[in-house]
Amino acid sequence: MIPGTDSNWEAQLRRGVVEYCVLAALRSRERYGFELARSLGAPGGLLMGEGTVYPLLARLRQRRWVETTWRESEDGPPRRYYRLTDQGALALEAFERGWRQFRSAVDRALGEGG
Repeated sequence: MIPGTDSNWEAQLRRGVVEYCVLAALRSRERYGFELARSLGAPGGLLMGEGTVYPLLARLRQRRWVETTWRESEDGPPRRYYRLTDQGALALEAFERGWRQFRSAVDRALGEGG
């Protein structure tokens, strides 16, 4: 193996932050699942595939970080829309504080190596 080519660290990091990125995507407005998958799964994005967003959204519903409503769609079957709850907003705020500290610590450590 060539040093620095192991992408396992990236997959682990992605798994650790993607749910908070979903919450952040819901901060400004409610969205339906495929819309979230498309926006977060763009090339180089956070989701590896459309199928990964639905189990994630189910976990967020179980935690009561998101709520859902069904709406008719002009383009096909009804869609389930996801909306950030107050609990979800608090979880996102706590993550953002911790992420900034973590990111700063990593940046400092990487800067010291140069």
